[in-house]
Amino acid sequence: MAIAHRAIGSGPNPVIVLHDWFGTSASWGSVLDFLDRDAFTFVFLDCRGYGDRKYVPGRYDLPEIAGDALALADQLGWERFSLVGHSMGAKAAQQVLVRAPHRVNRLLGVAPVPAGSYPMDGATRELFYGASTDPAKRRAIIDLVTGHRTSRVWLDRMVRHSLDISREEAHAAYLASWQTLDLSEAVVDAVKRYPVPVRVVVGAYDLALTADLMRQTWQQWYPQVEIVTLEGSGHYPMHEAPVALVTTMEEFLRA
Repeated sequence: MAIAHRAIGSGPNPVIVLHDWFGTSASWGSVLDFLDRDAFTFVFLDCRGYGDRKYVPGRYDLPEIAGDALALADQLGWERFSLVGHSMGAKAAQQVLVRAPHRVNRLLGVAPVPAGSYPMDGATRELFYGASTDPAKRRAIIDLVTGHRTSRVWLDRMVRHSLDISREEAHAAYLASWQTLDLSEAVVDAVKRYPVPVRVVVGAYDLALTADLMRQTWQQWYPQVEIVTLEGSGHYPMHEAPVALVTTMEEFLRA
């Protein structure tokens, strides 16, 4: 069965884009309007249980996302491609890298979850693991990772969108996968055999996935990684700083 996806552009640089825990392929805001369609072909993949694939059954874990991404590349006839992942999607992109490092041209993480397991204290665990059934907890997470500085209307819209576009069981299962899975040793082995340029983009106001955390994690596993901080943004630069995000993405992917 063909894998549904959103395609933008017809340029010679192929890129697969993987979304975050609360979003879909449609959650990239005005970034979708600013992409260079002559230089790149971007394909945005919805995870099973989300968006256009909301009713596609699955295990709802990172290995499944990676398998679908590779199957989509095969469907498109792409032997090699670059990867962009936002938050959870960046950890899924690293799972793709582990599975097929010889096929990845470049890897870019936006507010990216690191490859290792993600530690949570009791209060954080209660907040995150309660978010699949409690809209107020979803709102508190989005408020936290944008630095408690975004508007009420935007927060309400983000929560409503996340509820509308995902299945509750998928949302819960993906958290259990990205929070516990440790890919760090596999990533180190993969990039030793197949070095790949890596860039991570973090928002200055993201209180969870900070530049310091990137230095403690991504920089340890990817020796050549570039860490770029976007001022005026938190965890959602596609909404908070779309032009700056597109600029840094395409500069890296085009190089």
